[in-house]
Amino acid sequence: MFVLTTVADTVRISPHLFSRPTLSVIHDEIDRKYPNRVIMDVGLVVSRHGDALSVGDGVLAAGDGGAHHEVVFRLVVFRPFMGEVCLGTVAESDGGGVRISMGRFFEDVRVPAYWMLRPSEFDDRSGLWVWTPNFDDDEGGGEEGEGGEGGGENENRFEMDIGTEVRFRVKAINFTRITNTAKGVQATTTTTSRQVAKGGAPGEGSSSGGGGAGGGNEQQQAARDRSASDADALPDRPVRKRSTSIDLTEADALPASMHITASICEDGLGLTSWWMTPGEEEEEEGEEGAEGE
Repeated sequence: MFVLTTVADTVRISPHLFSRPTLSVIHDEIDRKYPNRVIMDVGLVVSRHGDALSVGDGVLAAGDGGAHHEVVFRLVVFRPFMGEVCLGTVAESDGGGVRISMGRFFEDVRVPAYWMLRPSEFDDRSGLWVWTPNFDDDEGGGEEGEGGEGGGENENRFEMDIGTEVRFRVKAINFTRITNTAKGVQATTTTTSRQVAKGGAPGEGSSSGGGGAGGGNEQQQAARDRSASDADALPDRPVRKRSTSIDLTEADALPASMHITASICEDGLGLTSWWMTPGEEEEEEGEEGAEGE
């Protein structure tokens, strides 16, 4: 989930800071500039890691009294690897999928409709996604159905309530660069994902896939579901990168610099409460009761 990356940059030290130790000032400048910043095709910077690896001599530029140092240093960067399983909470839900927050640390994780557990559907009345598995052939199905959170007509109805803990698998990492051009505001997105089988569904990182949530062509949706399952079954698929550009001149909101496309389309993924044993549920209730006291 976290990686170390080496960065080379020019750090400027203002004249009024010359009396302080050079290394200390450089560390302060790095800490001010980089944390909570997305580096394209690298990840979200968390913090500086240790002291600078090397510091060059200060150079004075014409018309600028500051000293410019070439510095090489390391940063702790948030960048999950492909296929990593992470935890978060459900933040938003709409017909295109679910947005997941990782504890206010990173809130741009998106589970599109075609990566939901099947069969799932979006309930327009509650505004939530609902997983409706069929346990008719499962002897233990009655017990699992009683744990359904929806409580509707179908006893096997599991709603993804806002704020509940969810387990997901990383399918793609997307970096978007916003630029102003003569044609207007342009967004170029670079996607890192696993290679999908030929004739498969839309790319795992494709932002256009979420539009298939509302019904559409049933045959296309079925083909998309089959290829999604086939993609999960392929071991050690190569990682690929691809770029797309769109015009944002008339867009109401700009896309996030970094967002993750995720999946819950596997056993064990989705809300953690769906897969708890009775013993684990009792332990969790006991811990919540102790915290309340």
